[in-house]
Amino acid sequence: MQSRRLLTLFFSLTLAILGWYLLVWLGKFPAFILPTPDRVAVRFWQALHNGSLLRNSAITLQEVLVGLALGVSTSTALGYLLAKSRPLERLLTPFIVASQSIPTVAIAPLLMIWFKTGMLAKTLICAMIVFFPVLINTMVGMRAVPDRLRELMRSLCATRWQTFRLLEVPATLPVFLGGLRIGATLSVIGAVVGEFIAPNRGLGMLINTARGQYDTAMVFALIFTLVAMALSLYGLVVLLEARLLRWREK
Repeated sequence: MQSRRLLTLFFSLTLAILGWYLLVWLGKFPAFILPTPDRVAVRFWQALHNGSLLRNSAITLQEVLVGLALGVSTSTALGYLLAKSRPLERLLTPFIVASQSIPTVAIAPLLMIWFKTGMLAKTLICAMIVFFPVLINTMVGMRAVPDRLRELMRSLCATRWQTFRLLEVPATLPVFLGGLRIGATLSVIGAVVGEFIAPNRGLGMLINTARGQYDTAMVFALIFTLVAMALSLYGLVVLLEARLLRWREK
């Protein structure tokens, strides 16, 4: 099964690369419009060799991880409270929905003014993007716990902590982890948006610089780096999900 997946992935990548070459050849695009895959690979290797790619990737990854942790922790806690309290949900929901209607690129400059152009502002942008999907999934997961199981826990004289640990957390995990998959990929976007607004370091800064120099091959190399970062985070969440939900197979 695993070998079949790898073979499918190999053929898919091969077809994509051949299609890319064919598009450049048929369109006769110059390198600054659409470079060939080999030009992108050479530019990627150059950035990797001189250390700029690794150095700025580490900065972006740090912003992503801190922002993801902040967004997930706050949204999970608030989602639990909102799921438990209907009046609190009615009070806060309009403000939460209104905050999500504001484009991130519009509020990011304000965060840069308030918190300067350092890491804090960029991690806050990440946390804001991650916040909403994890919050909603936490609420949906908590409210999906069957009432008959809650009644069973009460009949067994379970404490509130025991109900939370033995019933609510396992029942909510599948939906919560689905939101975490989305949040993990969106966190990369949040970091890059912050680096676009304050282009002093990170992969967003490199993209801005390469774009200004019409170094399209470098832009493609950086985009693929961001894709690899997002896929890695997504894969980690999938592995975490397989480990935490192993009990369902039993």
